[in-house]
Amino acid sequence: MRILLAVLCLTLAACASQPPRDDSLYRSLGEQAGITRIVEGMLLNSARNPRIAHYFRDIDIERLRDKLVEQVCVEAGGPCEYTGDSMEESHKGLNIDRGDFNALVEDLIDAMDAEGIPVAAQNRLLARLAPMRGQIIER
Repeated sequence: MRILLAVLCLTLAACASQPPRDDSLYRSLGEQAGITRIVEGMLLNSARNPRIAHYFRDIDIERLRDKLVEQVCVEAGGPCEYTGDSMEESHKGLNIDRGDFNALVEDLIDAMDAEGIPVAAQNRLLARLAPMRGQIIER
C-alpha cells in the first residue's frame, strides 16, 4: 500500500512539474480551422504566383495541404503531430533558391493577412518556421 501511494505521489508530482503547453499562437491563428484556411490560401496564392507555381504542378496537393496544416499546427503549439517527411527529403532535388523561398513566405503572409491574423502572430509563426529555411534551400 505504501509503495502504491508513493508511486501515485511521484506521478502526480511529475505531472504538476511539467509546464503547460503554450498554445497561444495556435489560438491566435484560429486553431485547426484557421490554420487550414491559412494553408489553403497560401497554396492558392502559390499556384497563381508565376515565380513558384511550377513547384505545385504534378503533386498531390491534398496531401501537401494536410502535411502543411500538421506542420504549422505543431509549430504553433497546437495539439497536432507532423507525419510527413523531413524538410530535406521533401525538397530534395527541387533546386529551391532564396527567391523561391521568399515567394512562398510572401504567399503565406498574404494568406495570413486575408484571414486577419495580427502581425505579431504572423511574426511569431514566421520566426518558428524560419529555421527550416536552411533545410529547404539548395546550396
